[in-house]
Amino acid sequence: MRRTVFLLLILGAAPAAAASLLAGPMPGASAMRAAEVWIQADEETVARLRYWPEGDPSAARLGPERDTRQESAHTAELSATGLEPGTTYVYEVLLDGQPQAARFPQTFVTQPLWQWRDDPPDFRFALGSCAYVNEPVYDRPGRPYGGDYHIFESIANADPDFMLWLGDNVYYREVDWDAPSSMYARYGHTRQLPEMQRLLTTAHHFATWDDHDYGPNNSDRSYRLRGAAQQVFHDFWPNPVMQAAGTGGVTTSFQWHDVEFFLLDNRSFRQANERVTGEQTILGEAQIRWLIDALRSSRASFRFVVLGGQFVNSAEVYENYDSLAPAERRDILDRIRAEDIPGVVFLTGDRHHSVLLRMDRRGTYPLHDWTVSPLTSGAGTPNEGEGQYRVDGSLYTERNFGTAEVTGPFGDRTLTMRLHDVDGNEVWSHVIHQRDLR
Repeated sequence: MRRTVFLLLILGAAPAAAASLLAGPMPGASAMRAAEVWIQADEETVARLRYWPEGDPSAARLGPERDTRQESAHTAELSATGLEPGTTYVYEVLLDGQPQAARFPQTFVTQPLWQWRDDPPDFRFALGSCAYVNEPVYDRPGRPYGGDYHIFESIANADPDFMLWLGDNVYYREVDWDAPSSMYARYGHTRQLPEMQRLLTTAHHFATWDDHDYGPNNSDRSYRLRGAAQQVFHDFWPNPVMQAAGTGGVTTSFQWHDVEFFLLDNRSFRQANERVTGEQTILGEAQIRWLIDALRSSRASFRFVVLGGQFVNSAEVYENYDSLAPAERRDILDRIRAEDIPGVVFLTGDRHHSVLLRMDRRGTYPLHDWTVSPLTSGAGTPNEGEGQYRVDGSLYTERNFGTAEVTGPFGDRTLTMRLHDVDGNEVWSHVIHQRDLR
């Protein structure tokens, strides 16, 4: 024992292993002069960004320090400020002052100052929902529910400017529902999937949620850990500031060039699905009031309403809006019409199949609802009677993802929607012109 102590005194304690990245980095919110990048480290450390305009490393700057803490699964949202509009920045992540080796090109972009100057740039984004990553020890027995993880490589190959996650972005299991630490562990398990890493780093990311990344299946405002679920979501998604409706939840919005996205929270305010008394609500009055105000105030070419579950579908099945809160759905439709709001398109998830719905409305433009699902969870088919608004040829019942391109001159933009199989092959495409949504 004395010899061991003597040797330790002479040689000193072994140096602690340096912190490293478990997942990411992942760019998120992008403004004209600021951006956010998410990371997950393997231990508590001090993280920050070093960033510079592409091609000019001599102009490198340091972002503020952020601690990665055990209670939040060693995640951190790293800020870059003092940026210039319409610029690509190269960055590196520093942990305890040490630069981390980049596995993929690490860049983020700022929004261009195109207003009063030029046409907005063309851009492409990807979208999808229902990402299940198997963990056999906690999964249900039998055939694995998740698979085809290479779909994330296919999305990265499509080179989107950003990825829009439509809910069920992870799947909490029974072992996760009753402890925030387990919720963090589930998110970390999904986020560290090797096939996902290139996509995380090479595109910006924005997300809303549905039941499986909020709490138990079909969960509602009664879930006792809804506050914890919101914190976990906040710690894993570098969205713009959430709680936009002023009542909690994960409601937010963001702009990309001339287009605006309104990300709604369909869990924090909904009644229990089986209730037979009281209000019938999914979004709640405060959130709906915010949505209509925001849609009316927007000057965007397209105004995408992003929701975890289908809106336009009138079939009273499962958790379709018309099945649970038909009066609230009608109220939203009436308000959009009464306010004469142009350019509204719904983007939705949840249903484990993809389909484009089109609701023709007398005296005004049609409302589209594009459901894109699933990414890696099990696929399924719609029920009989759900084809009322279906665009011919748009139903797809295998794993898939979508891409959307916005192109053309300001005031006459074109939206081209494409559905892709897990290998990235195009399944179908559909075009909507801005002039037809007025």
